[in-house]
Amino acid sequence: MHRTTVYLPEEMKARLAAEAERRGLSEAEIIRRAVDKELTRRMTGAGIITDPLPEGVSGRTLEEHLKGFGED
Repeated sequence: MHRTTVYLPEEMKARLAAEAERRGLSEAEIIRRAVDKELTRRMTGAGIITDPLPEGVSGRTLEEHLKGFGED
C-alpha cells in the first residue's frame, strides 16, 4: 500500500473518528472503502468521475484486488 495525506475539516475528521469507533474499523479503512466506492461507480455522470477509465486501469473493487492476499 502507499501512504497518502488527506486534509479534512475538523468536523469531518471528528465524524470519521466517531464512525470508525462505532464500526470497529480504522479511519484508513473507512477512507479506502469510500474512495473505492467512488472510483468504481458506474459512469452515469452522477459521480465526480465521469471520464472513461484510463488505459491499464481495471476498475476492479478493492475487495477484488485484495482477494487471496495473505493466504498461503
